[in-house]
Amino acid sequence: MSAQSRNHSLTRFVWLSITAALVTIVLKMAAWQLTGSVGLLSDALESFVNLAGAMMALAMLTLAERPADESHAFGHGKAEYFSSGFEGLLILIAALGIGYSAIERFFHPQALHDVGPALVVSVCAGAVNLLTARTLLKVGEREHSITLEADAHHLMTDVWTSVGVIAGVALVWLTGLTWLDPLIALVVAFNILFTGWRLLKRTADGMMDAALSPDQIAEIQTALLEVCGDEVTYKNLKTRLGGNVAFITLDVLVPASWSVQLGHDWCERIEAHLHQVIQNSQVVTHLEPRTQS
Repeated sequence: MSAQSRNHSLTRFVWLSITAALVTIVLKMAAWQLTGSVGLLSDALESFVNLAGAMMALAMLTLAERPADESHAFGHGKAEYFSSGFEGLLILIAALGIGYSAIERFFHPQALHDVGPALVVSVCAGAVNLLTARTLLKVGEREHSITLEADAHHLMTDVWTSVGVIAGVALVWLTGLTWLDPLIALVVAFNILFTGWRLLKRTADGMMDAALSPDQIAEIQTALLEVCGDEVTYKNLKTRLGGNVAFITLDVLVPASWSVQLGHDWCERIEAHLHQVIQNSQVVTHLEPRTQS
């Protein structure tokens, strides 16, 4: 599958995320209106953040599907990192907003009402986000799309937010302890801060051309041992991840007495084998003569 057709197919799942965000906004705003809970209000506001993140993901996947050109010889795949960074930033902002609302409610407690129907509505909204997040995460991991993975993690933070808020509101309803509502919201805010920080770190690693994971590098080294013969070795193995593409470069050393054609054939054999081991990769080899010790 070409990069363009791949990203075109992935945009279908971003539209799923946008639809889920719109549905949950309606449901969560209704739950907040029923109860007046600051926890439910924070949960509803995070769904607006989800919608903004999904729109950003759609824009970046559309940009990433553009083919390589003279100004971008390696394609536009890194556009996906802008989406994941934006998602991470939105998560951090949402967490801070939830924390602020929770602290304010600590000093101005408020009784809740119509809790039963509101909890049912909130559970439905959480279920929509959970199903959407699991779908996006599965496709994102399969297609190596950091955009879909980021959107999925963002939705999962919303799911955990909903779980915490629902638990808090239910406890307030059962015990009458109004301070539990902002306390649960505050705990959830601290929890989702971690997800936002992790997404921002991964985005920074991608923008800074971080190497592939140790497991992937070990796979590459094993594959090179499998394909290289007694007379062929390699050195200067370097890797980096750009969007969903793994870039691999290395020097291939062959006997100095070999013809250029024979050395070239070995380079192509090595490249083909690495393509099979590391999906969606670009491999560049540099042919060098091997000095006999």
